[in-house]
Amino acid sequence: MARQRGLVLAGGFVAGVAWELGVLRGLEDVDVDLLANVIAADTVVGTSAGSTVAAQITSGTPLDALYGAQLSKDSVDIEVDVDMRELMARFAKIAETSASAVDFRRQIGAQLATTTAVDETTYRASRAARLGVQTWPTRDLRLVAVDVGSGEPMVFRRDSGVALVDAVAASSAFPGIWPPVTIGGHRYMDGAVRSPTNADLAAGCDRVLVLTPSSADSPQPFGSLEEEIKLLEPAEVRVVYADAASLTAFGTNPVSPSTRSAAAKAGRDLGRTRIADLEWFAR
Repeated sequence: MARQRGLVLAGGFVAGVAWELGVLRGLEDVDVDLLANVIAADTVVGTSAGSTVAAQITSGTPLDALYGAQLSKDSVDIEVDVDMRELMARFAKIAETSASAVDFRRQIGAQLATTTAVDETTYRASRAARLGVQTWPTRDLRLVAVDVGSGEPMVFRRDSGVALVDAVAASSAFPGIWPPVTIGGHRYMDGAVRSPTNADLAAGCDRVLVLTPSSADSPQPFGSLEEEIKLLEPAEVRVVYADAASLTAFGTNPVSPSTRSAAAKAGRDLGRTRIADLEWFAR
């Protein structure tokens, strides 16, 4: 039986999009065949920033063009001033009174999902412009969001009857920054509220590669990658974390479009160094 390969692309805001594309571009610099195998993964799971990258790399758009766009001074992303420490403190306060993970997400939806300065129409238009593609790929693409009202996760796929841009926008609608996206009478927020990686949703794959724009020792308030990896057993899983140079490139506001160029370059440098460790994915 042919091995099933999974690619998991985690959340990380604007900087995360640039970084993940940079890591892939770095792989291409050294091993074109490896990069082709990574992009051709049987299952691709995208969350938040990773949903944009997942939709872009499965669209057939050349990686060089996607990476090059991150270096441009022109950006369709909306500039917002976010105090990430203050926002994370608000999440922590909600967690103190939450009875369960679902209740935590439900409370986040009730308290933070509508506290944004940007309206839904403007936000969706920015995501459509950034995405650049409109059609779901034939591949198994899984984009993760969370229902604002119920706190339950939703995995959008090609057969979900939802426009690709709506699925990406919903998966990226981080509460306290971006407004929820309305789909079929429900409002959805960022899938990172369940987990920044949602790696367990690559279940069924034999080999799984995870790209996450965070350090291995970063706090995990929304889920545990270690627990997700255990749920994937007996699959072999390898993770590319952000290194110190990448974290510096993200700065204090990874939502800002000004981070794109530095984050992309840092990701590319890191990708070049990971070839030996990741060649297993193509075997």
